[in-house]
Amino acid sequence: MSARKRLLVTSEGSQAGAFQPFDWVLLMTAAGIWGSSFFFIAVGLDHFEPGIITFGRVAFGAAALWCMPAARRARIDVGDRLRVALLGVCWMAFPLSMYSFAEQWIDSSLAGMLTAATPIWTALVARVLLRRAPGRSLVVGLLIAFVGVAVLSWPSVRDADASALGVLMVILATVSYGVASNVAVPLQQRYGALPVLARAQLVALVLLLPTAVIGAPDSNFAVGSFAAVIALGVLGTGLAFVAGATLMGRVGATRGTLITYVAPLFSITLGVAFRDEILDGYGAVGVVLVLLGAFLASRAESGQPPPPTVEA
Repeated sequence: MSARKRLLVTSEGSQAGAFQPFDWVLLMTAAGIWGSSFFFIAVGLDHFEPGIITFGRVAFGAAALWCMPAARRARIDVGDRLRVALLGVCWMAFPLSMYSFAEQWIDSSLAGMLTAATPIWTALVARVLLRRAPGRSLVVGLLIAFVGVAVLSWPSVRDADASALGVLMVILATVSYGVASNVAVPLQQRYGALPVLARAQLVALVLLLPTAVIGAPDSNFAVGSFAAVIALGVLGTGLAFVAGATLMGRVGATRGTLITYVAPLFSITLGVAFRDEILDGYGAVGVVLVLLGAFLASRAESGQPPPPTVEA
């Protein structure tokens, strides 16, 4: 059966060389926005149930994307529509729900550290679908950056409140992201990020509506929490997803998920600049390791031409 008829397919990035300036812009845009997402979720949970937050962020994200003419003009081939629906489940409805529910039982700092496993899951899925091991510099870079995130998070994580259920929810979300990141690559290359994500978010909205209805009676309106959900939607579920999907189409799923490692650097920078937080020894070492790992993983991959899109 051809790759176009299978559900789980991926492809290499359109360019296997070192990151270009535009790639770094995409990475920093998504990382900067997603670096603040855990804070906005925590603010939203002050007054809204998790189902309301997840539905709201996807609703505002979809509204922002459908305002773009490029999202409305494109036509998705019949053979790819189920794959787009899969993105709505694996990249949006399921993992975003897991985070909103998990932060009732674990601290956002721990959720952020556990999310650092996303590139590892992405690399494992890519290994299966592409039948090719990632390059040495990519593997070393991912491992160094993962250690860097762990060092960055350790001072806050060691005293964090956590439960096994909350941890499991975040781990399942990262696995889901690993699948979705790979599926997104060939779709972005064929149609662009805007039309694919706009349609995937409509699928996610339908799936999330029941949890929003269930959570409505126990929620109460507050301007701060509502503003946090708007920010999560327009920025985190709109702009950041477009930047991330575009980057993955260009450099591949695994290298694209470097966003996950860089995002905590923005959280730390904002804390130092606006909340008088201190960058201690753990933070300094972690920042260096993350930057070194990101640099190694962003280098050109070894020289074979990329294989065609393949199926699982």
